[in-house]
Amino acid sequence: MIRLLLLICLVGIIPFGFSQQVAIHQADQSAQTHYAASMLKKVLLERRYKLDQSKPAYTINLAIDAQKLGSEAYVIAWHDKSLTITGGDPRGLIYGSLTVVEELKNGVSLPQIKARSEKPHLALRAIKFDLPWDTYRHSYALDLHYETCRDTTYWKGFLDMMAENRFNALSLWNLHPYPFMIRPTNFPAATPFNDQQMKEWQSLFRAIFRMANERAIDTYLVPFNIFTSPEFSKAYNPNPALNNLEHLHFVNGDTSEVVRRYTRECVTQVLQEYPELTGFGLTLGEGMGGMTPQQRETWMKATILDGMRLANRKTKLIHRIPFSSTTGSLGVTSIETEKLTRKSIEQEGSLAFIEGPIWADLKYNWSHAHSTPKLVKVHGGKLYDTYFKPDPTAYKITWTVRNEDFFCLRWGVPDFVRAHIATNNQSYMGGYFLGSETYIPAKDYFTKPGGPVDWTYAFERQWLFYKLWGRLLYNPATPDAVFKAEFVRRYGSGADPLLEAYALASSTPLRLASAFDFTWDFSLYSEGMMAHDANKNVSYISVDQQITQAVLDPDYVSVSEFVKATLSGKSFDKTRITPPILAQMLERDSQKSLQLVQSINTSANRSLQYEVADVRVWANLGLHLAEKLKGAVALQTYRTKGGESTKQEAVKHLEAALRYWDEVVSITSPLYNEMPLVHLSEQKGTTWAQNDKLRFHWEKLRPVVAQDIDIAKRAQYVVAK
Repeated sequence: MIRLLLLICLVGIIPFGFSQQVAIHQADQSAQTHYAASMLKKVLLERRYKLDQSKPAYTINLAIDAQKLGSEAYVIAWHDKSLTITGGDPRGLIYGSLTVVEELKNGVSLPQIKARSEKPHLALRAIKFDLPWDTYRHSYALDLHYETCRDTTYWKGFLDMMAENRFNALSLWNLHPYPFMIRPTNFPAATPFNDQQMKEWQSLFRAIFRMANERAIDTYLVPFNIFTSPEFSKAYNPNPALNNLEHLHFVNGDTSEVVRRYTRECVTQVLQEYPELTGFGLTLGEGMGGMTPQQRETWMKATILDGMRLANRKTKLIHRIPFSSTTGSLGVTSIETEKLTRKSIEQEGSLAFIEGPIWADLKYNWSHAHSTPKLVKVHGGKLYDTYFKPDPTAYKITWTVRNEDFFCLRWGVPDFVRAHIATNNQSYMGGYFLGSETYIPAKDYFTKPGGPVDWTYAFERQWLFYKLWGRLLYNPATPDAVFKAEFVRRYGSGADPLLEAYALASSTPLRLASAFDFTWDFSLYSEGMMAHDANKNVSYISVDQQITQAVLDPDYVSVSEFVKATLSGKSFDKTRITPPILAQMLERDSQKSLQLVQSINTSANRSLQYEVADVRVWANLGLHLAEKLKGAVALQTYRTKGGESTKQEAVKHLEAALRYWDEVVSITSPLYNEMPLVHLSEQKGTTWAQNDKLRFHWEKLRPVVAQDIDIAKRAQYVVAK
């Protein structure tokens, strides 16, 4: 192998008073190797190393050895004063280089870099990213990201974060992406933009795909179906009754020949005009009302799949497993639909233009995967075993881990992620998609003005969230020391307790979601202790709702079930988590997390102030929930059995719950804006446009939190007849 020598000028001061000199040798001139070298160069410059072109003290060799190493694997090894980073492929080379980068950032000197090796645990580690134009839902909370997501500087930062955290795929979702990417040859009026505007859009997408390719990140375009642009509908659709100009997603499918041809030709043209786009996705649900599962599969074959075939190149594929077994856009799962879908995916796997394996994707625990690591349900209800038995050969199962539960507060529970991965370690597993449908991690609309912080974009605030999921999906054995070191690098040695504090405090939303059953996006918002009420509005979870709501995780026990069993003299197995046990767990972990951050001085660092504040908020929300559970048990006991002292106990606990809520308000009011929230966009009796004025903040919920006390005070014991 011919090695091209790239010498990089770097200056470093070491304790012995002389400078270290480094040279980097590249195995090739590929875009991925250049990226790896550039990241090394950047950190070495920051660490002030120096070039000696004739006699470097150390060399870093970048090499690829596909025969000895598997895909995405790497080895770091020393020979004398030469550090060699070998990847099994360009992606592995990048990961090995970024491991060295991380060590150098953490203060390890170059000669102290330890030999090591890693290989991927799961093949797919993807981000689900909803683009803010032509969004699945209509909301200002999504629209406000429009300009940020049109800035290539944002995408450079986001893709750098993905590579650093070992995410290897970016999936871009919106209802109808084609008018933003191409001017369809046979349907030019379908695109609303003039030539200059079209050029700007195309430059954006080309830049995204190019930068992703440089970082060895696959890209997938995932349109919903069946949608067309309003301009297409007006210019070409002979059946205006099916025009969906507002792009509502629960509508009947327009399967007319002109729409079929338009869709197929758009797919082909996109793949031809964007050669660095690596894959497409199929979604069988929205905009396909009135169609049977078989009709939906047939439509996909005749449009997206045939469009891929006509592009005359290999393309990767996501086949999102449908949740509806009926002709409605909303439906339930069934064995028959599973059998039909498996047959379709296996047929797709035999197509010459598909680069396998196909990713057959399901939503883990519907829209709220941050609940229990156990699989309880998927979108639509129960999951049968059709996709797993026998083991598939054409596809791998992937799980979409939706986060519709916390956007503002930072989150990080390493052992939850590890348990999730360990639970899903079967031979048919391919990987994960991580993302939201009601939140876009772009513009920071949370942070109140008041001083400098070390982030610009929303995803940078949630660095721990991405680092935990990405690094542990790549290697679940990654130790907590890696994540602790990042806190120390950012904020100094005083921040060492923060990882443990987050692991304890931000277990609160996981426990709420495990003890409070849910379905789709708006049915729970853990960060705000909000959920669908009886009128299907998203509001604070009242004590009455806490009593009656069923649990998600079968190991948990609801308040009503607990009180009924206790009053009848029954007990629960020690493995069950009753409301009193859950309250104890919340109190124990919340109090400990508060102790861990108590001595951290944040006066000189506003970014650290936010990190510590979020721990305190989660902890106080946990203490609030603990008191609420105790109050709910007492209230339900009083209603069932009577006893004035029991009623007063309920009032006492709910008053304590309010005090903890007031502490949350006190912490967050100086730091966080009132925030738009997609969950508020579909309140009953008003349109999404009217609801755009609604805002979320814990302070705004204070009056309804206080109503729990009044509910307890007004409670009546009615003697059963």
